[in-house]
Amino acid sequence: MTDLEAALRRAVRGEVGFDVTSRALTTMDASNYRRVPLGVVAPRDADDVAAVLEVCREHGVPVVARGGGTSIAGQATGTGVVLDFTRHMNRLIGLDPEARTAVVQPGLVLDRLQDAAAPHGLRFGPDPSTHSRCTLGGMIGNNSCGSHSVAWGTTADSVRELSVLTARGRRLRLGREWSGAPEGLRALVDGDLARLRTGFPDLPRRISGYALDALLPERGADVARSFCGSEGTLGVLTEAVVGLVESPRARALAVLGYADEAGAAEAAAGLLPLGPLTVEGMAVDLVPSTEGLPRGGAWLFVETGGDTEAEARARAEAVVRAADVVDALVVTDPAGQRTLWRVREDASGTATRMPDGSEAWPGWEDCAVPPARLGGYLRDFRALLTAHGLRGTPYGHFGDGCIHVRIDFDLLSEAGVARFRRFSEELADVVVAHGGSLSGEHGDGQARAELLPRMYGPETVALFERAKAVWDPDDLLNPGILVRPAPLDSNLRFAVLPREPVDVEFGYPSDGGDFSAAVRRCVGVAKCRTTSVPGAGVMCPSFRATGDEQHSTRGRARLLHEMLAGELVTDGWRSTEVRDALDLCLSCKGCRSDCPVEVDMATYKAEFLHHHYAGRRRPAAHYAMGWLPVWLRWAARVRAAPVVNALASVRPLAAVAKRLGGIAGQREVPRLAGETFSRWWRRRGGRPTAGGDLVVLWPDTFTEHLSPSVGRAAVRVLEAAGLRVALPPTLRGRAVVGDGTSRSALALLTARRGGRVCCGLTYVSTGQLDRARAVMRRTLDLMAPVLETSAPVVVLEPSCAAALRTDLPELLHDDPRAARLAARVLTFAEALERHAPDWTPPPVNLPAVGQTHCHQHAVLGDAADRRLRASAGLTGELSGGCCGLAGNFGFEAGHYEVSAACAEDRLLPAVREAPDGAVVLADGFSCRTQLEQLAGVRGRHLAEVLAEGLAEGLE
Repeated sequence: MTDLEAALRRAVRGEVGFDVTSRALTTMDASNYRRVPLGVVAPRDADDVAAVLEVCREHGVPVVARGGGTSIAGQATGTGVVLDFTRHMNRLIGLDPEARTAVVQPGLVLDRLQDAAAPHGLRFGPDPSTHSRCTLGGMIGNNSCGSHSVAWGTTADSVRELSVLTARGRRLRLGREWSGAPEGLRALVDGDLARLRTGFPDLPRRISGYALDALLPERGADVARSFCGSEGTLGVLTEAVVGLVESPRARALAVLGYADEAGAAEAAAGLLPLGPLTVEGMAVDLVPSTEGLPRGGAWLFVETGGDTEAEARARAEAVVRAADVVDALVVTDPAGQRTLWRVREDASGTATRMPDGSEAWPGWEDCAVPPARLGGYLRDFRALLTAHGLRGTPYGHFGDGCIHVRIDFDLLSEAGVARFRRFSEELADVVVAHGGSLSGEHGDGQARAELLPRMYGPETVALFERAKAVWDPDDLLNPGILVRPAPLDSNLRFAVLPREPVDVEFGYPSDGGDFSAAVRRCVGVAKCRTTSVPGAGVMCPSFRATGDEQHSTRGRARLLHEMLAGELVTDGWRSTEVRDALDLCLSCKGCRSDCPVEVDMATYKAEFLHHHYAGRRRPAAHYAMGWLPVWLRWAARVRAAPVVNALASVRPLAAVAKRLGGIAGQREVPRLAGETFSRWWRRRGGRPTAGGDLVVLWPDTFTEHLSPSVGRAAVRVLEAAGLRVALPPTLRGRAVVGDGTSRSALALLTARRGGRVCCGLTYVSTGQLDRARAVMRRTLDLMAPVLETSAPVVVLEPSCAAALRTDLPELLHDDPRAARLAARVLTFAEALERHAPDWTPPPVNLPAVGQTHCHQHAVLGDAADRRLRASAGLTGELSGGCCGLAGNFGFEAGHYEVSAACAEDRLLPAVREAPDGAVVLADGFSCRTQLEQLAGVRGRHLAEVLAEGLAEGLE
C-alpha cells in the first residue's frame, strides 16, 4: 500500500480504490484520450472531498473530478486521484416547486432530477443526449447544453449558487455580486475590464475558455456563472442550487426534410423567431433507416410546446409553413416523438462508424458559430475535410450554430496522427474566421485547449492562466486542461493498443477480423449506464442491478482495452480483473442492439473465457451446464428422467449435486420431461402430415428435454396453418434432396439414427469454443441435406435461434455452410408470416404480459411476433430488459442475487401488475423458469397459447 493510498484510507469514509480494476475503469472518458490515474476515491460528502484535497496537496498529487465519464474532450481523465461522485454524492437534496429551484449533489444523474421535477410541471432546461447517465456536476463543469438550449440556454443559465472547495481547502458559496469569489479574483477582473468586454465572441454556444466576462459588473459579477465550464480546474463542486423551467404540457415535433445538410443548416436560423424549443439537424448518413422520416437527405427536428396538444401542433404546423422544405411531418404522439428523438440521440454513437463500417472519432465534436453563419461554415468545413482526405457527417444543434461530428481520423499511425494535428489547427482557424467557438458544448479539454490562442489571442489566454492561479495556485486541479494544456496529439488512447491482429476464435466480421477494433468500438458514451431503459431496451441488466461501472458494457470494454494495452492489466487473457468484470455479464446480447456502436460483449466474453481457461481447469458450472446437451441426451437415452427427477426432489441429495455442479443453492433443478419431443414425434409417426410448404422444426435442447409441450404445440399450430413439418436429419447423408418434396427427401429428413443437431449455445456462453465448433460442424454435416432444399429452419427457443444466426457464422467464419444455415433460421412467428401468410390464428382475445426475450430483441427482432399477437387478439406490450436467468448465468453459484435483481427490474413488476386473466408470455425456457421459481407464475410460449386457442375453437 502506497503512502498516498494509506493516507487517503485514513482520511476518508468513502471507498478508496488503487487496485487495477478501479484505475482501469477511469483511464478514459468518451474522448480520444487516455491517462492512467494513481487511484480512485468515491467521497461520501464534502468533508471527504476536503480530506482528499488535503492529502493530495500534501503529496503533490493532482485531483480530477469525474461524473458520468461521458466527456468528449478528455477532461474527465487524469494521472492523479480521480473523484467519482456517482457512487455516493448523487442525491437530490431538495426541490422547491414555487421557487423553481433544486439543490443537487454533483453525482446526480440528470434524468433523476427531471423525474423529480416532472410531477410539478417543471424540468431542468439543458438536456444533453446523454441525459440518462450524465451528472449535474459534469454538466456544470462542461457548461453542457443539449437540444433545448434555443429555449432554455446552457447549464450556466440555470445555475443559481454553487458550493465549491478550492484546492487549498476553502469552502466557497458562489453566486452573484462577487459572492464566494476567492481572494484576488475581483482585482484581476478590475484590472482588465476592456479585454473582458471586447475579447469574447458573442454567440449562444461560446463554451471555450473561462467565462471571465460573466464577472463584469454589468453582468452582475456572477461568480457561479463564471465557474461553469471550468472543467474541474478551478475548484471541486460539492453542491449546486439550480433553476428549473416550466415544462410545456404538450409538445409537437415537426420533422423538416431538406435536400442536403447545407439546406437544413441555412434554414435553421430563420426558424428561431417562431420560438421553438429545439432546432436540431442531422443528415441521412447517420440514420440506419429513413423509415418514418419525411423525404430528404437531411432533417431539422423542430419541437414546439403549448398548453394543449392542439396549440403545440398549431405551432409546429406554423414552422412547417414557414420552412422551405422538401417534405415534412408533424408528430404529436409522445411515443412517436420518443422514437424519432432516439434516432437523434443515438447519433453520438452511430457517428463513430462511417457507412462503410470504418471508424470515426471525436476531436472536433462540438465547435459552434453564429447560427446565421452555419451554412457557410459547413461548406468550408466540408472543403477542409476533402482537402485532407477525411470524412465526417455533421449533426447537432443547428439552431445554436453548434455541430457535432465524428471524423475518420487515422489515430493508429504516426502519419495519421500528424494529419489529425494539421487538420485540427486549420479547422480552428476556420471556426475563428466565422466568429465561432472551438467548443460549443463539451468543453475544451485536451482536444482543443492547445488551440485557444487562435481563438482568444495570447493576452486573453494569459488572463486565463492568471485566473487559474487565483483559484488554484498549486495547479492541483485537473492540470493540463484549459491552461498550460497537454498537446492535442498526446495521450491518445489508441497508442497503447497492439498493432498486429490478436489471435482470436470468432471472425468479428464487422471489425475486419480484428479483436482490437472490436474493443475500440466502445467510445464511452455510456448508454449502458442508463438506470432505466425505455421501451423494449435490454442493455445493461447487470449494471442496473449493481450500479457498478465494472459491470457495465463500457466498464468491461475498458478492462478489455487495458488488457490489450498491457500496461495496467499485465497478464493478458489470464487476467482475473477482466474475468471478474465479465463474470456478471449475462450474455444477454442487449449491447449488440442497444449500444449505439453495437458493442457485442457476449461474444467478447465467450472469446475471453476460451483463452482464459485454455489448458486449465474450468469452474464446475462450465461442465455441469456448458455440457448440458450431453447430460440430457444421456438421461434420455437410458430413460433416466423419472430417476433424476426423484433424486432432485430429495433436498440433501440435490444440495450436494448443486454444490458439485457449481449451481446456486437457491435454485431448483428443472424437471426432465418424461418423454422427449423427438420421441413424441416418432411415436406420432415421425413424418409431415400437411401439404403446404415444408418447414424444418429445430429440436433445441430445452424443447427436446425440458419443455416438449412447446414443440408439440408448435407442430399443431404450424400444421393448422397448412405447413408440412419435419425434424432435422439424425444421420449424415450425401443424397441430393432437391426441394424437399420427394419421398427420399422426407425419409432423410425424418431419419432416426445417429447424432442430434445442436446450436452450441451452452458451449459458446461458457467459452468452450473448441467444443462449440465441433458441435456446430457436426450440426452442419447433419443439416447438409436441408441446406440443399429451400426449407426454412424454425427455431422455437430464441437463444438458440440467435446462436444459429450470429454465433454459428461468426465462429465458423471459414465454413460457408454456416452462413447458409444462419440465413435459413426463422422464429416461430416469422415462419407463419412468411410461409402461411393467409392463415388466421385463433382469436385468443386476452391481455398479454411478459418480456420479449433479450436475444430476440437484440438479434432476431420481434416485429413478426407483434403482428401475430395482434392478429390473435393478444393485447398489451411486453416489457424489455432481461429475465436475469439467461441460460446458465442465473443457475451459477454466486449469481442468484444479481439474477433476481434483474428479474425485479422489469419482468416481475410487469407480471404482478398484469390484469386478471392475462396471458404471461415467455418464449424462452430461461424466462419461464425464472417466472416459476421467483414468482410462482407459469409463463407460456406463444405457440402454446395459439395451440390452446385452436383446441378451444374445436370444442
